[in-house]
Amino acid sequence: MAVDSSLSSPLGPPACEKDAKALRFIEEMTRNADTVQENLLAEILRRNAETEYLRRFNLGGATDRDTFKSKLPIITYEDLQPEIQRIADGDRSPILSAHPISEFLTSSGTSAGERKLMPTIQEELDRRQLLYSLLMPVMNLYVPGLDKGKGLYFLFVKSETKTPGGLPARPVLTSYYKSDKFRSRPYDPYNVYTSPNEAILCADSFQSMYSQMLCGLLDRLSVLRVGAVFASGLLRAIRFLQLHWSRLANDIESGSLDSEITDPSIRQCMSDILKPDQHLAEFIRQECQTENWEGIITRIWPNTKYLDVIVTGAMAQYIPTLEYYSGGLPMACTMYASSECYFGLNLNPMSKPSEVSYTIMPNMAYFEFIPLGGSKAVELVDVKIGKEYELVVTTYAGLCRYRVGDILRVTGFHNSAPQFHFVRRKNVLLSIDSDKTDESELQKAVENASKLLLKECGTRVAEYTSYADTSTIPGHYVLYWELLVRDGERQPSHDTLTRCCLEMEESLNSVYRQCRVADNSVGPLEIRVVRNGTFEELMDYAISRGASINQYKVPRCVNFTPIVELLDSRVVSAHFSPALPHWTPERRRR
Repeated sequence: MAVDSSLSSPLGPPACEKDAKALRFIEEMTRNADTVQENLLAEILRRNAETEYLRRFNLGGATDRDTFKSKLPIITYEDLQPEIQRIADGDRSPILSAHPISEFLTSSGTSAGERKLMPTIQEELDRRQLLYSLLMPVMNLYVPGLDKGKGLYFLFVKSETKTPGGLPARPVLTSYYKSDKFRSRPYDPYNVYTSPNEAILCADSFQSMYSQMLCGLLDRLSVLRVGAVFASGLLRAIRFLQLHWSRLANDIESGSLDSEITDPSIRQCMSDILKPDQHLAEFIRQECQTENWEGIITRIWPNTKYLDVIVTGAMAQYIPTLEYYSGGLPMACTMYASSECYFGLNLNPMSKPSEVSYTIMPNMAYFEFIPLGGSKAVELVDVKIGKEYELVVTTYAGLCRYRVGDILRVTGFHNSAPQFHFVRRKNVLLSIDSDKTDESELQKAVENASKLLLKECGTRVAEYTSYADTSTIPGHYVLYWELLVRDGERQPSHDTLTRCCLEMEESLNSVYRQCRVADNSVGPLEIRVVRNGTFEELMDYAISRGASINQYKVPRCVNFTPIVELLDSRVVSAHFSPALPHWTPERRRR
Protein backbone atom coordinates (compact mmCIF):
# COMPACT_ATOMS: atom_id res chain seq x y z
CA MET A 1 0.00 0.00 0.00
CA ALA A 2 1.39 3.41 -0.95
CA VAL A 3 2.11 5.77 1.90
CA ASP A 4 0.84 9.34 1.78
CA SER A 5 3.83 11.51 0.85
CA SER A 6 2.77 14.04 3.47
CA LEU A 7 3.68 11.46 6.12
CA SER A 8 7.36 11.45 5.14
CA SER A 9 9.89 11.84 7.95
CA PRO A 10 13.27 13.63 8.05
CA LEU A 11 14.67 10.17 8.84
CA GLY A 12 13.42 8.90 5.47
CA PRO A 13 10.28 7.66 3.68
CA PRO A 14 8.29 5.32 5.96
CA ALA A 15 7.30 1.84 4.81
CA CYS A 16 3.70 2.24 6.01
CA GLU A 17 1.46 4.65 7.90
CA LYS A 18 2.19 2.92 11.20
CA ASP A 19 5.90 3.52 10.61
CA ALA A 20 5.21 7.16 9.73
CA LYS A 21 3.59 7.68 13.14
CA ALA A 22 6.56 6.09 14.92
CA LEU A 23 9.10 8.18 12.99
CA ARG A 24 7.14 11.36 13.75
CA PHE A 25 7.25 10.46 17.43
CA ILE A 26 11.05 10.07 17.31
CA GLU A 27 11.32 13.47 15.65
CA GLU A 28 9.03 15.12 18.19
CA MET A 29 10.91 13.68 21.18
CA THR A 30 14.38 14.50 19.85
CA ARG A 31 13.50 18.02 18.68
CA ASN A 32 12.16 18.89 22.12
CA ALA A 33 14.60 16.84 24.20
CA ASP A 34 15.23 19.46 26.90
CA THR A 35 11.54 20.27 27.41
CA VAL A 36 10.67 16.58 27.49
CA GLN A 37 13.37 16.01 30.12
CA GLU A 38 12.25 18.96 32.24
CA ASN A 39 8.61 17.85 32.19
CA LEU A 40 9.48 14.21 32.81
CA LEU A 41 11.54 14.99 35.93
CA ALA A 42 8.79 17.24 37.26
CA GLU A 43 6.26 14.44 36.77
CA ILE A 44 8.49 11.91 38.57
CA LEU A 45 9.03 14.29 41.49
CA ARG A 46 5.34 15.18 41.80
CA ARG A 47 4.29 11.56 41.71
CA ASN A 48 6.90 10.34 44.20
CA ALA A 49 6.92 13.42 46.46
CA GLU A 50 5.60 11.48 49.46
CA THR A 51 7.94 8.52 49.15
CA GLU A 52 10.24 7.85 52.06
CA TYR A 53 13.33 8.37 49.92
CA LEU A 54 12.44 11.78 48.50
CA ARG A 55 11.09 13.10 51.80
CA ARG A 56 14.56 12.67 53.31
CA PHE A 57 15.86 15.49 51.14
CA ASN A 58 13.25 18.13 51.99
CA LEU A 59 12.38 19.14 48.45
CA GLY A 60 9.36 21.03 49.79
CA GLY A 61 7.29 20.19 46.74
CA ALA A 62 9.90 21.56 44.32
CA THR A 63 10.02 19.84 40.94
CA ASP A 64 12.68 21.89 39.15
CA ARG A 65 16.02 20.50 38.08
CA ASP A 66 18.21 22.91 40.05
CA THR A 67 16.59 22.08 43.39
CA PHE A 68 16.60 18.38 42.59
CA LYS A 69 20.31 18.36 41.75
CA SER A 70 21.30 20.55 44.68
CA LYS A 71 19.54 18.38 47.28
CA LEU A 72 19.80 14.80 46.03
CA PRO A 73 23.15 13.01 45.89
CA ILE A 74 24.34 10.89 43.00
CA ILE A 75 24.21 7.30 44.24
CA THR A 76 25.28 3.72 43.51
CA TYR A 77 23.50 0.43 44.02
CA GLU A 78 25.23 -0.02 47.37
CA ASP A 79 23.72 3.27 48.61
CA LEU A 80 20.22 2.05 47.77
CA GLN A 81 20.64 -1.57 48.81
CA PRO A 82 19.01 -1.22 52.29
CA GLU A 83 15.81 0.21 50.76
CA ILE A 84 15.79 -2.40 48.01
CA GLN A 85 16.22 -5.15 50.58
CA ARG A 86 13.27 -3.86 52.62
CA ILE A 87 11.05 -3.94 49.52
CA ALA A 88 12.31 -7.42 48.67
CA ASP A 89 11.53 -8.55 52.20
CA GLY A 90 7.91 -7.43 51.86
CA ASP A 91 7.70 -3.78 52.96
CA ARG A 92 4.92 -2.35 50.77
CA SER A 93 5.08 1.24 52.02
CA PRO A 94 6.05 3.87 49.41
CA ILE A 95 9.79 3.69 49.98
CA LEU A 96 11.07 4.54 46.48
CA SER A 97 7.96 4.82 44.33
CA ALA A 98 4.37 5.95 44.95
CA HIS A 99 3.27 3.22 42.57
CA PRO A 100 3.66 -0.35 43.89
CA ILE A 101 6.85 -2.14 42.97
CA SER A 102 5.55 -4.94 40.72
CA GLU A 103 8.75 -6.98 40.44
CA PHE A 104 12.53 -6.82 40.52
CA LEU A 105 14.58 -6.98 37.35
CA THR A 106 17.84 -8.78 37.92
CA SER A 107 21.14 -7.77 36.42
CA SER A 108 23.00 -10.22 34.22
CA GLY A 109 24.99 -11.57 37.14
CA THR A 110 28.26 -10.82 35.36
CA SER A 111 28.30 -7.06 35.90
CA ALA A 112 30.60 -6.26 38.82
CA GLY A 113 30.26 -9.88 39.88
CA GLU A 114 26.87 -9.80 41.53
CA ARG A 115 23.20 -9.94 40.68
CA LYS A 116 21.47 -6.67 41.46
CA LEU A 117 17.74 -6.23 42.06
CA MET A 118 16.28 -3.31 40.14
CA PRO A 119 12.80 -2.23 41.30
CA THR A 120 10.24 -1.64 38.57
CA ILE A 121 6.56 -0.72 38.32
CA GLN A 122 3.88 -2.02 35.99
CA GLU A 123 3.80 0.99 33.68
CA GLU A 124 7.51 0.65 32.89
CA LEU A 125 6.48 -2.26 30.69
CA ASP A 126 4.59 0.26 28.54
CA ARG A 127 7.72 2.38 28.19
CA ARG A 128 9.81 -0.62 27.18
CA GLN A 129 7.14 -1.70 24.70
CA LEU A 130 7.12 1.81 23.23
CA LEU A 131 10.84 1.64 22.52
CA TYR A 132 10.48 -1.81 20.96
CA SER A 133 7.74 -0.41 18.69
CA LEU A 134 10.20 2.12 17.23
CA LEU A 135 12.85 -0.38 16.14
CA MET A 136 11.29 -1.84 12.98
CA PRO A 137 10.07 1.52 11.59
CA VAL A 138 13.72 2.63 11.67
CA MET A 139 15.04 -0.66 10.27
CA ASN A 140 12.53 -0.51 7.42
CA LEU A 141 14.20 2.70 6.24
CA TYR A 142 17.38 0.71 5.55
CA VAL A 143 16.23 -2.81 4.68
CA PRO A 144 13.13 -3.05 2.47
CA GLY A 145 10.82 -6.02 2.25
CA LEU A 146 11.08 -7.31 5.80
CA ASP A 147 7.30 -7.85 5.78
CA LYS A 148 7.81 -10.56 3.15
CA GLY A 149 9.50 -13.03 5.51
CA LYS A 150 10.36 -13.90 9.12
CA GLY A 151 12.98 -13.38 11.76
CA LEU A 152 14.87 -16.31 13.26
CA TYR A 153 15.53 -15.02 16.76
CA PHE A 154 16.88 -17.17 19.58
CA LEU A 155 14.98 -15.81 22.59
CA PHE A 156 14.84 -17.40 26.02
CA VAL A 157 13.24 -17.06 29.43
CA LYS A 158 14.60 -18.04 32.79
CA SER A 159 12.56 -19.59 35.56
CA GLU A 160 11.87 -16.69 37.87
CA THR A 161 12.51 -16.58 41.58
CA LYS A 162 10.62 -14.87 44.38
CA THR A 163 11.99 -12.46 46.94
CA PRO A 164 11.24 -13.18 50.63
CA GLY A 165 8.34 -10.72 50.30
CA GLY A 166 6.88 -12.59 47.33
CA LEU A 167 7.84 -10.30 44.44
CA PRO A 168 9.11 -11.86 41.21
CA ALA A 169 12.81 -11.40 40.55
CA ARG A 170 13.76 -12.10 36.95
CA PRO A 171 15.73 -10.69 34.04
CA VAL A 172 14.11 -7.85 32.14
CA LEU A 173 13.67 -9.93 28.98
CA THR A 174 12.02 -12.76 30.89
CA SER A 175 9.63 -10.18 32.32
CA TYR A 176 8.86 -8.90 28.83
CA TYR A 177 8.47 -12.29 27.13
CA LYS A 178 6.11 -13.49 29.86
CA SER A 179 3.98 -10.36 29.68
CA ASP A 180 0.79 -9.99 27.65
CA LYS A 181 2.60 -7.30 25.64
CA PHE A 182 4.66 -10.09 24.07
CA ARG A 183 2.49 -13.20 24.38
CA SER A 184 -0.67 -11.53 23.03
CA ARG A 185 1.02 -9.14 20.63
CA PRO A 186 -1.10 -8.30 17.56
CA TYR A 187 0.01 -9.60 14.19
CA ASP A 188 2.61 -7.38 12.57
CA PRO A 189 4.02 -8.49 9.19
CA TYR A 190 7.31 -6.78 10.08
CA ASN A 191 7.68 -8.73 13.33
CA VAL A 192 6.93 -12.37 12.55
CA TYR A 193 9.22 -14.92 14.24
CA THR A 194 9.93 -18.49 13.21
CA SER A 195 9.90 -19.48 16.91
CA PRO A 196 6.46 -20.08 18.43
CA ASN A 197 5.74 -18.55 21.84
CA GLU A 198 5.69 -22.03 23.36
CA ALA A 199 9.34 -22.54 22.42
CA ILE A 200 10.44 -19.12 23.63
CA LEU A 201 8.58 -19.44 26.93
CA CYS A 202 9.94 -22.90 27.80
CA ALA A 203 12.21 -22.53 30.84
CA ASP A 204 14.30 -25.58 29.86
CA SER A 205 17.06 -24.00 27.77
CA PHE A 206 17.86 -27.20 25.84
CA GLN A 207 14.25 -27.84 24.84
CA SER A 208 13.77 -24.16 24.01
CA MET A 209 16.90 -23.97 21.85
CA TYR A 210 16.18 -27.30 20.14
CA SER A 211 12.64 -26.38 19.15
CA GLN A 212 13.61 -22.85 18.08
CA MET A 213 16.43 -24.20 15.92
CA LEU A 214 14.13 -26.85 14.47
CA CYS A 215 11.51 -24.23 13.54
CA GLY A 216 14.22 -22.08 11.99
CA LEU A 217 15.38 -24.99 9.83
CA LEU A 218 11.83 -25.89 8.77
CA ASP A 219 11.19 -22.30 7.71
CA ARG A 220 14.69 -21.62 6.39
CA LEU A 221 13.67 -19.99 3.09
CA SER A 222 11.37 -17.51 4.85
CA VAL A 223 14.12 -16.23 7.17
CA LEU A 224 15.20 -12.67 6.32
CA ARG A 225 17.10 -11.88 9.51
CA VAL A 226 18.83 -13.94 12.19
CA GLY A 227 19.40 -12.71 15.71
CA ALA A 228 19.75 -13.06 19.44
CA VAL A 229 20.11 -10.48 22.20
CA PHE A 230 23.91 -10.63 22.36
CA ALA A 231 26.41 -11.85 19.78
CA SER A 232 27.47 -14.57 22.21
CA GLY A 233 23.91 -15.93 22.21
CA LEU A 234 23.88 -16.28 18.44
CA LEU A 235 27.23 -18.07 18.51
CA ARG A 236 25.84 -20.40 21.16
CA ALA A 237 23.01 -21.23 18.76
CA ILE A 238 25.51 -22.04 15.98
CA ARG A 239 27.43 -24.24 18.40
CA PHE A 240 24.16 -25.98 19.30
CA LEU A 241 23.53 -26.70 15.62
CA GLN A 242 27.05 -28.14 15.31
CA LEU A 243 26.33 -30.53 18.17
CA HIS A 244 22.77 -31.54 17.31
CA TRP A 245 22.26 -31.23 13.53
CA SER A 246 21.97 -34.99 13.14
CA ARG A 247 19.09 -35.25 15.63
CA LEU A 248 17.38 -32.25 14.07
CA ALA A 249 17.69 -33.77 10.60
CA ASN A 250 16.23 -37.03 11.86
CA ASP A 251 13.20 -35.15 13.26
CA ILE A 252 12.70 -33.39 9.92
CA GLU A 253 12.98 -36.65 7.97
CA SER A 254 10.55 -38.55 10.20
CA GLY A 255 8.20 -35.72 11.00
CA SER A 256 8.34 -36.61 14.70
CA LEU A 257 9.89 -34.67 17.57
CA ASP A 258 12.90 -35.99 19.50
CA SER A 259 11.87 -37.82 22.68
CA GLU A 260 14.07 -35.56 24.83
CA ILE A 261 11.65 -32.72 24.10
CA THR A 262 9.04 -33.39 26.76
CA ASP A 263 7.43 -30.00 27.31
CA PRO A 264 3.72 -30.59 26.54
CA SER A 265 3.10 -27.14 25.05
CA ILE A 266 6.08 -27.49 22.71
CA ARG A 267 5.06 -30.98 21.63
CA GLN A 268 1.53 -29.76 20.96
CA CYS A 269 2.54 -26.77 18.84
CA MET A 270 5.24 -28.72 16.99
CA SER A 271 2.70 -31.37 15.98
CA ASP A 272 1.12 -28.73 13.77
CA ILE A 273 4.46 -27.51 12.36
CA LEU A 274 6.66 -30.58 11.92
CA LYS A 275 5.92 -32.71 8.83
CA PRO A 276 8.19 -35.28 7.13
CA ASP A 277 10.57 -33.64 4.66
CA GLN A 278 13.32 -35.95 3.42
CA HIS A 279 14.72 -33.40 0.97
CA LEU A 280 15.25 -30.80 3.72
CA ALA A 281 16.74 -33.42 6.06
CA GLU A 282 19.29 -34.42 3.42
CA PHE A 283 20.13 -30.78 2.78
CA ILE A 284 20.81 -30.20 6.51
CA ARG A 285 23.03 -33.28 6.68
CA GLN A 286 24.94 -32.24 3.58
CA GLU A 287 25.64 -28.73 4.88
CA CYS A 288 26.42 -29.66 8.48
CA GLN A 289 28.47 -32.84 8.20
CA THR A 290 31.44 -31.05 6.62
CA GLU A 291 34.12 -29.57 8.83
CA ASN A 292 33.97 -26.26 6.99
CA TRP A 293 31.31 -24.09 8.63
CA GLU A 294 32.36 -20.82 7.06
CA GLY A 295 29.23 -18.97 5.88
CA ILE A 296 26.93 -21.58 7.46
CA ILE A 297 24.25 -18.98 8.26
CA THR A 298 23.81 -17.90 4.65
CA ARG A 299 24.19 -21.48 3.41
CA ILE A 300 21.26 -22.67 5.51
CA TRP A 301 19.27 -19.42 5.54
CA PRO A 302 20.17 -17.99 2.10
CA ASN A 303 17.76 -15.03 2.19
CA THR A 304 19.18 -13.56 5.40
CA LYS A 305 19.78 -9.83 4.97
CA TYR A 306 21.45 -9.04 8.29
CA LEU A 307 22.22 -10.27 11.81
CA ASP A 308 20.36 -8.57 14.65
CA VAL A 309 22.73 -8.77 17.62
CA ILE A 310 24.53 -6.50 20.06
CA VAL A 311 28.20 -6.34 19.06
CA THR A 312 29.23 -3.23 20.97
CA GLY A 313 31.28 -3.09 24.16
CA ALA A 314 32.50 -6.50 25.30
CA MET A 315 30.55 -8.13 22.48
CA ALA A 316 32.85 -6.56 19.87
CA GLN A 317 35.29 -9.46 20.16
CA TYR A 318 32.71 -11.75 18.54
CA ILE A 319 32.58 -9.76 15.31
CA PRO A 320 35.25 -11.76 13.40
CA THR A 321 33.63 -15.08 14.40
CA LEU A 322 30.18 -13.87 13.35
CA GLU A 323 31.63 -12.68 10.06
CA TYR A 324 33.12 -16.14 9.57
CA TYR A 325 29.85 -17.96 10.19
CA SER A 326 27.66 -15.47 8.32
CA GLY A 327 29.78 -14.86 5.26
CA GLY A 328 30.16 -11.19 6.17
CA LEU A 329 26.51 -10.22 6.70
CA PRO A 330 25.85 -6.76 8.17
CA MET A 331 25.31 -6.70 11.95
CA ALA A 332 22.58 -4.45 13.29
CA CYS A 333 22.69 -3.13 16.85
CA THR A 334 19.21 -1.72 17.25
CA MET A 335 18.80 -0.55 20.86
CA TYR A 336 20.54 0.33 24.11
CA ALA A 337 18.96 -0.90 27.31
CA SER A 338 19.64 -2.32 30.76
CA SER A 339 17.77 -3.71 33.74
CA GLU A 340 17.65 -0.21 35.25
CA CYS A 341 16.14 1.49 32.23
CA TYR A 342 15.71 1.35 28.47
CA PHE A 343 17.72 4.24 27.05
CA GLY A 344 17.47 4.63 23.30
CA LEU A 345 17.85 3.26 19.79
CA ASN A 346 20.21 3.23 16.84
CA LEU A 347 18.86 5.49 14.08
CA ASN A 348 21.43 4.06 11.65
CA PRO A 349 21.20 0.35 12.46
CA MET A 350 23.18 -0.79 9.43
CA SER A 351 26.27 1.17 10.39
CA LYS A 352 29.53 -0.69 10.97
CA PRO A 353 29.79 -2.13 14.50
CA SER A 354 32.68 0.21 15.32
CA GLU A 355 30.51 3.19 14.35
CA VAL A 356 27.34 2.25 16.24
CA SER A 357 25.77 5.16 18.10
CA TYR A 358 22.57 5.14 20.12
CA THR A 359 20.21 8.11 20.25
CA ILE A 360 18.94 8.63 23.78
CA MET A 361 15.14 8.93 23.83
CA PRO A 362 14.34 11.68 26.36
CA ASN A 363 10.94 10.22 27.27
CA MET A 364 12.39 7.05 28.82
CA ALA A 365 13.86 8.52 32.03
CA TYR A 366 15.61 11.65 33.30
CA PHE A 367 19.23 11.48 32.22
CA GLU A 368 22.35 13.15 33.55
CA PHE A 369 25.97 12.69 32.54
CA ILE A 370 29.11 12.92 34.65
CA PRO A 371 32.15 13.90 32.56
CA LEU A 372 35.03 11.46 33.01
CA GLY A 373 37.42 13.03 35.46
CA GLY A 374 34.73 15.44 36.68
CA SER A 375 32.05 15.39 39.33
CA LYS A 376 29.29 17.79 38.24
CA ALA A 377 26.60 16.13 36.14
CA VAL A 378 25.32 17.88 33.03
CA GLU A 379 21.96 17.74 31.25
CA LEU A 380 21.18 15.50 28.31
CA VAL A 381 21.30 18.34 25.79
CA ASP A 382 24.49 19.86 27.24
CA VAL A 383 26.94 17.04 26.57
CA LYS A 384 29.82 17.78 24.20
CA ILE A 385 30.75 15.84 21.08
CA GLY A 386 33.89 13.75 21.58
CA LYS A 387 33.67 13.76 25.38
CA GLU A 388 33.10 10.67 27.52
CA TYR A 389 30.55 10.53 30.32
CA GLU A 390 29.20 8.20 32.97
CA LEU A 391 25.45 7.70 32.68
CA VAL A 392 23.11 8.66 35.57
CA VAL A 393 19.36 7.98 35.53
CA THR A 394 16.22 8.94 37.47
CA THR A 395 13.27 6.65 36.80
CA TYR A 396 9.56 6.51 37.56
CA ALA A 397 10.24 3.34 39.57
CA GLY A 398 12.24 5.28 42.15
CA LEU A 399 15.89 5.27 41.13
CA CYS A 400 17.09 8.84 41.74
CA ARG A 401 20.40 10.04 40.31
CA TYR A 402 21.54 6.44 40.00
CA ARG A 403 24.93 5.64 38.45
CA VAL A 404 24.37 2.95 35.84
CA GLY A 405 28.10 2.29 35.45
CA ASP A 406 28.23 2.70 31.65
CA ILE A 407 30.79 4.96 30.01
CA LEU A 408 29.55 6.61 26.82
CA ARG A 409 31.23 8.82 24.20
CA VAL A 410 29.19 11.52 22.46
CA THR A 411 29.38 11.08 18.69
CA GLY A 412 26.79 13.62 17.55
CA PHE A 413 23.19 14.75 17.86
CA HIS A 414 19.90 13.91 16.20
CA ASN A 415 18.02 17.19 16.50
CA SER A 416 18.71 18.14 20.16
CA ALA A 417 19.10 14.56 21.46
CA PRO A 418 22.69 13.31 21.79
CA GLN A 419 24.00 10.14 20.22
CA PHE A 420 26.44 7.97 22.13
CA HIS A 421 28.90 5.20 21.42
CA PHE A 422 29.03 2.64 24.21
CA VAL A 423 32.65 2.57 25.41
CA ARG A 424 32.75 0.21 28.38
CA ARG A 425 31.57 -0.61 31.85
CA LYS A 426 33.17 1.59 34.45
CA ASN A 427 34.69 -1.17 36.53
CA VAL A 428 38.36 -1.99 36.17
CA LEU A 429 38.98 -5.58 35.13
CA LEU A 430 42.57 -6.38 36.05
CA SER A 431 45.03 -5.03 38.58
CA ILE A 432 48.14 -6.56 40.15
CA ASP A 433 49.94 -3.52 41.53
CA SER A 434 49.46 0.11 40.52
CA ASP A 435 48.40 -1.07 37.06
CA LYS A 436 44.73 -0.84 36.15
CA THR A 437 43.42 -2.43 32.95
CA ASP A 438 39.83 -1.84 31.91
CA GLU A 439 37.61 -3.80 29.54
CA SER A 440 38.25 -1.69 26.45
CA GLU A 441 42.05 -1.85 26.92
CA LEU A 442 41.95 -5.61 27.34
CA GLN A 443 39.68 -5.94 24.30
CA LYS A 444 42.11 -3.91 22.18
CA ALA A 445 45.07 -6.00 23.34
CA VAL A 446 43.26 -9.24 22.46
CA GLU A 447 42.33 -7.81 19.05
CA ASN A 448 45.95 -6.90 18.32
CA ALA A 449 47.22 -10.33 19.33
CA SER A 450 44.42 -11.94 17.31
CA LYS A 451 45.64 -10.15 14.18
CA LEU A 452 49.05 -11.77 14.65
CA LEU A 453 47.40 -15.16 15.19
CA LEU A 454 45.21 -14.79 12.10
CA LYS A 455 48.10 -13.63 9.91
CA GLU A 456 50.43 -16.46 10.88
CA CYS A 457 48.11 -19.46 10.95
CA GLY A 458 44.55 -18.41 10.05
CA THR A 459 43.33 -18.96 13.62
CA ARG A 460 40.93 -16.71 15.54
CA VAL A 461 40.26 -16.15 19.22
CA ALA A 462 36.71 -17.50 19.54
CA GLU A 463 36.34 -16.57 23.20
CA TYR A 464 38.40 -15.26 26.10
CA THR A 465 38.44 -14.20 29.70
CA SER A 466 41.15 -13.08 32.10
CA TYR A 467 42.39 -13.59 35.64
CA ALA A 468 44.75 -11.64 37.88
CA ASP A 469 46.95 -14.47 39.20
CA THR A 470 48.49 -13.37 42.46
CA SER A 471 49.65 -16.85 43.46
CA THR A 472 52.96 -16.08 41.75
CA ILE A 473 55.46 -13.48 42.91
CA PRO A 474 55.08 -11.05 41.27
CA GLY A 475 51.53 -11.62 40.14
CA HIS A 476 50.66 -11.67 36.46
CA TYR A 477 47.79 -11.47 34.00
CA VAL A 478 46.37 -14.76 32.72
CA LEU A 479 44.31 -14.87 29.52
CA TYR A 480 42.20 -17.95 28.83
CA TRP A 481 41.76 -18.35 25.07
CA GLU A 482 39.47 -20.72 23.18
CA LEU A 483 40.61 -20.85 19.55
CA LEU A 484 38.70 -21.23 16.30
CA VAL A 485 40.99 -23.05 13.87
CA ARG A 486 39.72 -22.78 10.30
CA ASP A 487 39.35 -25.87 8.17
CA GLY A 488 42.69 -26.99 6.78
CA GLU A 489 44.73 -24.50 8.82
CA ARG A 490 47.43 -25.59 11.23
CA GLN A 491 47.34 -25.21 14.99
CA PRO A 492 49.29 -22.16 16.21
CA SER A 493 52.80 -22.94 17.39
CA HIS A 494 54.17 -22.29 20.87
CA ASP A 495 56.38 -19.56 19.40
CA THR A 496 53.38 -17.82 17.81
CA LEU A 497 51.41 -17.88 21.06
CA THR A 498 54.31 -16.52 23.11
CA ARG A 499 54.57 -13.65 20.64
CA CYS A 500 50.82 -13.11 21.09
CA CYS A 501 51.54 -12.69 24.81
CA LEU A 502 54.11 -10.01 24.08
CA GLU A 503 51.84 -8.32 21.52
CA MET A 504 49.17 -8.03 24.20
CA GLU A 505 51.62 -6.52 26.67
CA GLU A 506 52.77 -3.98 24.08
CA SER A 507 49.10 -2.99 23.66
CA LEU A 508 48.43 -2.38 27.36
CA ASN A 509 48.75 1.00 29.04
CA SER A 510 51.99 2.65 30.11
CA VAL A 511 51.42 2.05 33.81
CA TYR A 512 51.22 -1.70 33.18
CA ARG A 513 54.37 -1.60 31.06
CA GLN A 514 56.19 0.43 33.71
CA CYS A 515 55.23 -2.19 36.29
CA ARG A 516 56.67 -4.87 34.03
CA VAL A 517 59.85 -3.09 32.94
CA ALA A 518 60.88 -0.68 35.68
CA ASP A 519 59.13 -1.79 38.84
CA ASN A 520 59.16 -5.57 38.32
CA SER A 521 55.83 -5.60 40.13
CA VAL A 522 53.99 -7.53 37.41
CA GLY A 523 55.19 -10.78 35.87
CA PRO A 524 55.03 -11.89 32.23
CA LEU A 525 51.55 -12.19 30.75
CA GLU A 526 50.37 -15.76 30.24
CA ILE A 527 47.97 -17.22 27.67
CA ARG A 528 46.34 -20.51 28.62
CA VAL A 529 44.68 -22.18 25.64
CA VAL A 530 41.58 -24.16 26.66
CA ARG A 531 39.90 -26.94 24.75
CA ASN A 532 36.91 -26.25 22.51
CA GLY A 533 33.61 -26.03 24.33
CA THR A 534 35.10 -24.69 27.56
CA PHE A 535 33.26 -21.37 27.40
CA GLU A 536 30.01 -23.15 26.69
CA GLU A 537 30.61 -25.08 29.94
CA LEU A 538 31.31 -21.78 31.67
CA MET A 539 27.95 -20.42 30.51
CA ASP A 540 26.16 -23.60 31.59
CA TYR A 541 27.74 -23.20 35.03
CA ALA A 542 26.61 -19.57 35.28
CA ILE A 543 23.07 -20.50 34.21
CA SER A 544 22.99 -23.29 36.81
CA ARG A 545 23.73 -20.62 39.42
CA GLY A 546 20.87 -18.39 38.28
CA ALA A 547 22.23 -16.32 35.39
CA SER A 548 19.85 -15.57 32.51
CA ILE A 549 20.60 -17.19 29.15
CA ASN A 550 19.36 -13.98 27.46
CA GLN A 551 21.52 -11.60 29.46
CA TYR A 552 24.56 -13.81 29.96
CA LYS A 553 27.82 -12.26 28.88
CA VAL A 554 31.14 -14.04 29.25
CA PRO A 555 32.89 -12.26 32.13
CA ARG A 556 36.00 -10.58 30.84
CA CYS A 557 37.64 -11.16 34.21
CA VAL A 558 37.08 -14.05 36.61
CA ASN A 559 38.06 -14.48 40.24
CA PHE A 560 35.47 -16.91 41.58
CA THR A 561 37.50 -20.00 42.54
CA PRO A 562 35.18 -22.66 41.02
CA ILE A 563 35.23 -20.82 37.68
CA VAL A 564 39.03 -20.50 37.71
CA GLU A 565 39.30 -24.19 38.59
CA LEU A 566 36.94 -25.10 35.74
CA LEU A 567 39.02 -23.10 33.27
CA ASP A 568 42.33 -24.49 34.55
CA SER A 569 41.02 -28.05 34.25
CA ARG A 570 40.43 -27.46 30.53
CA VAL A 571 43.86 -25.96 29.70
CA VAL A 572 45.69 -27.73 26.87
CA SER A 573 48.76 -25.47 26.70
CA ALA A 574 50.28 -22.47 28.49
CA HIS A 575 52.48 -19.74 27.01
CA PHE A 576 54.29 -16.76 28.59
CA SER A 577 55.51 -13.48 27.18
CA PRO A 578 59.15 -14.10 26.13
CA ALA A 579 60.45 -10.56 26.66
CA LEU A 580 59.73 -7.22 28.29
CA PRO A 581 57.37 -4.83 26.50
CA HIS A 582 58.61 -1.44 25.37
CA TRP A 583 58.49 1.30 27.99
CA THR A 584 60.33 4.58 28.46
CA PRO A 585 59.75 7.23 31.12
CA GLU A 586 59.48 10.18 28.73
CA ARG A 587 56.47 11.66 30.48
CA ARG A 588 58.55 12.11 33.63
CA ARG A 589 60.88 14.47 31.82
CA ARG A 590 60.45 18.19 32.20
